[in-house]
Amino acid sequence: MAAGNHSTVAEFILGGLTSRPELQLPLFFLFLGIYLVTMTGNLGMIVLICLSPQLHTPMYYFLSNLSLVDLCYSSAITPRMLVNFVAEQNLLSYAGCMAQLYFFLVFVIAECYMLTVMAYDRYVAICSPLLYGAIMSLRSCALLVALVYAMGLTGATIETGLMLQLSYCERLIGHYFCDILPLMKLSCSSTYAVELTVFLLAGFNIIVTGLTVLISYAFIVASILRISSTEGRTKAFGTCSSHLAAVGLFYGSTAFMYLKPSTASSLAQEQVASVFYTTVIPMLNPLIYSLRNKEVKDAVQKTLRKRF
Repeated sequence: MAAGNHSTVAEFILGGLTSRPELQLPLFFLFLGIYLVTMTGNLGMIVLICLSPQLHTPMYYFLSNLSLVDLCYSSAITPRMLVNFVAEQNLLSYAGCMAQLYFFLVFVIAECYMLTVMAYDRYVAICSPLLYGAIMSLRSCALLVALVYAMGLTGATIETGLMLQLSYCERLIGHYFCDILPLMKLSCSSTYAVELTVFLLAGFNIIVTGLTVLISYAFIVASILRISSTEGRTKAFGTCSSHLAAVGLFYGSTAFMYLKPSTASSLAQEQVASVFYTTVIPMLNPLIYSLRNKEVKDAVQKTLRKRF
């Protein structure tokens, strides 16, 4: 028995995305490409915001932290997935599995709250523009970001602590990383209390943050519709469109994955949803904010002209 926990399993076997040998190498190169784009896009966004004085605003401060969160939670999953495509045996120690679960939860919960903070920033900017500088001061922004990471650490600690209390009598995880639902299926002890607690915690994080985003945008839309000029309305909507796209992609996939009974969907559906929010969304976020944002494109051009 492993010391310090209730598991009788010393290591797990990751089932991976597919058991078909002919797909392993193509999938390796596909996800390697996605990961390289994710790393380049998010690191590039962070560096660009640091180097461009015109982007030293609360909105881009939050965006740089969103890029950091995306980079970290993709890195908690994708490198191990790439190893699994080329390794003969997809073995992962009990401690390694729980560590992967913990860091994944830290950053996926932080993503929820970072998107919420960004919605609040847009609400203040559009609904109270004269007070924006006072409300979104440097100190306020730093406190909001600290709260985001604190929520991620707290939620991950609670949920991982619950998973450490379970006894695991099977080794084969029918998934490509250590996630809550696949791990609960391996338990030989009752998972009802853990499943209920995890469902409530996930529901709290997704529903509370999601409602906050919806309420913020309800006020934003009402304020925009009161703007008399078409140009003013278009500009106001333009500052929110990238964030709305990111919110829709993230909350749609995570709600499908966690706000349902564990038997309500097939393994294939769960894997598609989890691939989407663990690998695709971190890649898309910097693309969404760069391709749909004139300020970012202008900053890229100015930075390139200065450097080269």
